[in-house]
Amino acid sequence: MEEEKPTCSLGRCLTDEEISALSRQDKSLVSTFKAEKLEQDAKRNWDLFYKRNSTNFFKDRHWTTREFEELIKGSSLESNCRKLLEIGCGVGNFIFPLLEDGGDFFVYACDISPRAIDFVKANKKYDANKMLAFQADATSKDITNAIECGTLDIVTLIFVLSSIHPTKHIAVLHNALEVLKPGGILLFRDYGLHDMAQLRFKPGQKISENFYVRQDGTRAYYFSIMYLLQLAKEVGFVITSCDYIHRRTSNVKEGLDVPRIFVQAKLSRPIT
Repeated sequence: MEEEKPTCSLGRCLTDEEISALSRQDKSLVSTFKAEKLEQDAKRNWDLFYKRNSTNFFKDRHWTTREFEELIKGSSLESNCRKLLEIGCGVGNFIFPLLEDGGDFFVYACDISPRAIDFVKANKKYDANKMLAFQADATSKDITNAIECGTLDIVTLIFVLSSIHPTKHIAVLHNALEVLKPGGILLFRDYGLHDMAQLRFKPGQKISENFYVRQDGTRAYYFSIMYLLQLAKEVGFVITSCDYIHRRTSNVKEGLDVPRIFVQAKLSRPIT
C-alpha cells in the first residue's frame, strides 16, 4: 500500500532536521531475526509492561466521550442496554471512566496481556453484571469465539492497532467487523504519520515502514489516512469520517512544546 510522501503530513510539513531524522532511522533497521522474535514475544512483552507499570502508566480517558458522541447517545432502536467491545483494554482506563460518565453499555473488554485483564477484574469498579473482561489476541479468532457475531453496537480501537504488526491489521479490523451489528460503529484513534514520537526513534529501532520497537519491546505503528482508508475499504467498512487530529504536548517546566498527530476515524458495518 502506497504511503504518503515523508516530507508532509497534512498541514505539518517537516523541517530539514526532521527529514534527516527519518532518513537516519533507515540506516540501521531491526534485523529480521529480532523482528520475528518481537512478534513471537508480543504477548510476553505487554505482560511485562503491566508487571512493571501496574495500573500507573496510562491516564483515564475521560476525553473519549467528547471526541465520540456515539458513546453518550442512547440506542435509537430499542431501550435495552447497548453492547460495546474495547479491543486492547489495558487496565481499564477507557471502560471505567465511560461507565462513570453514564455510558449505557454492557462492556466487553479484551487485551493480549493476561496481567492487564487481572488488573481490570481486581478493580473495585469491576461489575460482572455490566462487563466481561477476557484475554484475547485480537489478530486471531479469540474475539469471535468469545462474542456472538453481529451483536455489538460499538467496537473501539483506541491506541491499539499501532501495537500490532501491520501485516495483521486486516485481521483485527475483520474481527471487529464480524462482531458488529449491521450499522454498528468502529471508533478508531491512534498515532498519526510524523507524530513527534515517530521522529524521536533512533537508528536500530525501525522495523519496517512506519513501524518501530520501543526500548521495552512493545511496538508502535504510525498511520496515514490513506493507509487506514485502504484497510477499511478492503475489510468492507463504510467510512463515516477519517481525519488527522493535531495537538500539542506542552510542559512549561521542562520547556517542552511539541506537535502531536493522531488519526481518528468512525467506520461502520454496512446495513445491507
